[in-house]
Amino acid sequence: MRKVVFFIHMSLDGFAAGPNGEMDWIVYDEDMQKYAHSFHATTDAAIYGRVTYEMMASYWPTVLSNPSSDPGDRSHAEWLEDATKIVVSRTLDSTDWKGTVVIGENMADEIRKLKQQPGKDMWLLGSPTLARSFAQHGLIDDYRVSVNPVILGKGLPVFAGLEQRAPLTLVDSQRFDAGTVVMRYVPA
Repeated sequence: MRKVVFFIHMSLDGFAAGPNGEMDWIVYDEDMQKYAHSFHATTDAAIYGRVTYEMMASYWPTVLSNPSSDPGDRSHAEWLEDATKIVVSRTLDSTDWKGTVVIGENMADEIRKLKQQPGKDMWLLGSPTLARSFAQHGLIDDYRVSVNPVILGKGLPVFAGLEQRAPLTLVDSQRFDAGTVVMRYVPA
């Protein structure tokens, strides 16, 4: 069965973005890029909420046609070109980004059906609002949280508002030279 792997950058105090949506505090250096791109080998689908999807759709399709694109960006763009893009949204009806599937209603049931299909794991990137909903429905099989060396004080919380506990087991942690720590948890 396919798994949903959730990967997010978070401040020490649990925010995915600053109070105005800013993400300039995220440490995304060569080491973190290498770690994130390791998912290319084990996943064949990207899952986004609408806001994250629209941000990604405005950038990644342009990378392959730009000869001056960063090699790391190019690597991810090539993976995305072939990956299924799954966007969960109640307001988006269609999209023109190749390989995109829109899930509007019955999100939990539709994701469970996708998990039963053959293929590699599915990578839930960012999308904290969607991740909370996935966590609430028990859809995340692997949590990868990149804790950045910053305290924001306020902003967009990652897991606030869950209606029930989600006990987890730490299976791995990795410290990076830039001060980030990625912790990997699975449901207990």
